[in-house]
Amino acid sequence: MCRDCRHVFQNPALNGDGLEFYYRDFYDGLGEKDLGNVFSGREKMYRRRAESLKPQADAPKTWLDVGTGHGHFPEVARTVFPGTRFDGLDFTDGVDLAERAGRIDHGIRGSFPELARERLAESYDVVSMFHYLEHSTDPRAELRAARRAIRPGGHVLIEVPDPECWFARLFGRFWLPWLQPQHLHFLPVANLRKELTSLGFTVVVEQHREPSDTVDLLGAVWLTVNAVAPPEDSPSLAEPPGRARRLLRCALLLAAVPALVAATALDRLLLKPLAGLGKVSNAYRVVARRD
Repeated sequence: MCRDCRHVFQNPALNGDGLEFYYRDFYDGLGEKDLGNVFSGREKMYRRRAESLKPQADAPKTWLDVGTGHGHFPEVARTVFPGTRFDGLDFTDGVDLAERAGRIDHGIRGSFPELARERLAESYDVVSMFHYLEHSTDPRAELRAARRAIRPGGHVLIEVPDPECWFARLFGRFWLPWLQPQHLHFLPVANLRKELTSLGFTVVVEQHREPSDTVDLLGAVWLTVNAVAPPEDSPSLAEPPGRARRLLRCALLLAAVPALVAATALDRLLLKPLAGLGKVSNAYRVVARRD
């Protein structure tokens, strides 16, 4: 962590090739079905993300969702803005899948900073980056790309984990949003506001309660279980676990069920309503207008 600006970063970090290799079976390949099921069940969250633009602008004609994955957000967002063309950009196979499934109008595969220099310059009324910047090797380059891709008067929507969340300090490495090794950068909201202002944006919305995906206690319990008895496919294992280790994990999972149930209940019934207070929220969202 930078002691001056409080920016949190992974060190050493994966480079672009490392991220692509990691995502090959996390979001695509072996993980495609499981992650697709997770993302497809969040319609309410996606709708709220899209609706956060409504008070600030008329219905946009064109919208680019950067880091679109399998395109589940644009699929829901078009119910909020039915006349908008939604394109999706990603560097994984998911963007091709999203286009084939009809969740986006046009899939763009590649590096956003590179594509924004010419091909995408001033092509969109809105660019969204939902839980994307923390994956980037160079968040500043991504924000500059958004500035190039957005027409004057257009908007950027950004949502990221909040490294100033109390639970980030309380749980340490067992705070789920750290999501190592794929989350490389964590920007305090003051830093993001400052960077956007320097690029010619005006921040018109800052939200903390609405974007909070309150699974902090559940995640801490689950990560603790995995640290004590890693799953068979964990890359941290020098060799596949033997029968004794597999039995230990089964026993530990059974013993942890009450803790997992209690953590889920506390996340939903206690922490979610408190997400707008102090630093309880584990994420924040900003909407900024290009001047």
